[in-house]
Amino acid sequence: MTNILIRNGTVVDGTGAPSYAADVRVRDGLIAEIGQNLDPAGERIVDATDCIVTPGFIEAHTHMDAVMWWQPSLDPLPGFGVTTAVIGNCGFTAAPVSDDPDVRMEMVKIFTFFEEVPIKPFLDRLPWDWRTWSEYKDSLDRNARTACNIAGYVGHIAIRLAVMGMAAWDRAATPDEIKQMCAHLEDALQAGALGMSSNLLDDDSEGRPIPSKMADDAEWTALFGVLARYKGTQLQVILDTFFHLEAPEQMERLGRLARGTGVRVQMAGAGALLRFQDDIREKTWAITQRQKTEDLDFWPSFGHVPPTTALNFFSSSSFAQANEYVWHEVVQAPTVDAKLALLNNSDFRARARDSWDNKAYKQSLVANPGMMLLNDSETGAGPTGLSLGDLATQRGVHPADALADWVIANGVQSIVSRTPHPMMHEKTVEMLKDPKTVGGISDAGAHGQMLCGGGENILLFTQFYKNKELTLEEAVAVMTGKVADHFNFADRGVLKTGYRADIAVFNLDEISEQPLKRVFDVPDGEGGNTWRFTRDAAPMRLTLVNGVPTFENGAFTGALPGAMVGPVVQRQAFEAA
Repeated sequence: MTNILIRNGTVVDGTGAPSYAADVRVRDGLIAEIGQNLDPAGERIVDATDCIVTPGFIEAHTHMDAVMWWQPSLDPLPGFGVTTAVIGNCGFTAAPVSDDPDVRMEMVKIFTFFEEVPIKPFLDRLPWDWRTWSEYKDSLDRNARTACNIAGYVGHIAIRLAVMGMAAWDRAATPDEIKQMCAHLEDALQAGALGMSSNLLDDDSEGRPIPSKMADDAEWTALFGVLARYKGTQLQVILDTFFHLEAPEQMERLGRLARGTGVRVQMAGAGALLRFQDDIREKTWAITQRQKTEDLDFWPSFGHVPPTTALNFFSSSSFAQANEYVWHEVVQAPTVDAKLALLNNSDFRARARDSWDNKAYKQSLVANPGMMLLNDSETGAGPTGLSLGDLATQRGVHPADALADWVIANGVQSIVSRTPHPMMHEKTVEMLKDPKTVGGISDAGAHGQMLCGGGENILLFTQFYKNKELTLEEAVAVMTGKVADHFNFADRGVLKTGYRADIAVFNLDEISEQPLKRVFDVPDGEGGNTWRFTRDAAPMRLTLVNGVPTFENGAFTGALPGAMVGPVVQRQAFEAA
């Protein structure tokens, strides 16, 4: 561990307080001193002239759960100043798991489908030497070395499957099963989990509501009761603001069940009120505003960047999640020849036209071919640079047929990108400033062949600060002190003497938004690699994790000093309960 003196920088401490000129001394992984003109004491000197010195950034919503086992650098996070990543979101976690290997496989299949993580390395690279979440945490401590600190939820879906097996898909839990679920949750909270994550959004590749959507009020009430005994933990839940548009009803239900418990609830997906349909947006926004005035500790979470995803024909869940399961058959077809056979089949095409017109959600990408951009051709046959809607109009054919013809000509490795969702920019700024929201939601680590959430944090400086919509102090706090307070982290997120030396140093004139690029470094489980999207570094001048440089001189250092971190928890009447 290197002792470092960061000199001549402008400190923005993460609390929202005004910036000031100061040096920062790092010793034994901690912030030892902050002040002006500190005398060197044998440390390595880092000159931060013309640089901003901030707490390391916290990625509040990632799906690095699997990725971190084969990509411990968590690329590109170190180059963007990230020092802590939160995993286990949306109900998808690697623990607990059932003793039944078929049920464990079911959990893996759910995770890999929805988060579009390759299944073979997920099965092969994880040691799977756990059943409970506490055993999982112990395994991470022993076996996982990462460039960032890791904090994690325990997933409601994983808990249900571990207790109920395949029946978790089909029915409400019995009282005895609920008791076992509560025991799993208590095990995780005692071991340092942030809380429980759940999912009220998704249906699977066969159109089945996922297991957490089968939980009745009795199950929810019992789980809220466990969380209530561990003050400082929380429920994180992703709402249906896109598919069945049930978010308003879900928010009302959660409000009714949480009222009086004191449990903090982070509502992921509530940020969709910044886009999509006017009716769901206005209903969701009105409930959010009302719940702020009630006896509820509810925090909407959201992304400040409009989703700019890509659609491929090997791993994408976009068709299935658009309720367009005919085209999803192409994704599921195991070989290139099988995919091409479908695309050339007249029966497939007839079914695809019908499904496209009559089954796909009207708000989905599939139902809006003008938003599907034909830009990335495998063969170069083209045409490229236009939308699927334009191509269908030019050729006088149905969009499904136009897409099939284009993929046949351009190759099944081609990618269809999408135009960004329109955002309510003023509302986005308002939410970033709101003291009870969680911003910067990025999904980093998931959907690797659709997007790269890592690095989107930098737009808070290059866009919102540059355009004078946020102060520098506000932009930093969104990613540091504010989110650390939300998760009840006691020793990071703020530059303060005695806190962990998670620090980012950067020059505002040197950082920029970076475009997506493909890299072939994802193990395919067959001895080779497949590709994912990433981006070049911002870059930071320096990123420190627990006092150790993870990014410096324009590159990842190779250091893996990350540790498992958790919230400060006050256990209330646990034994009596």
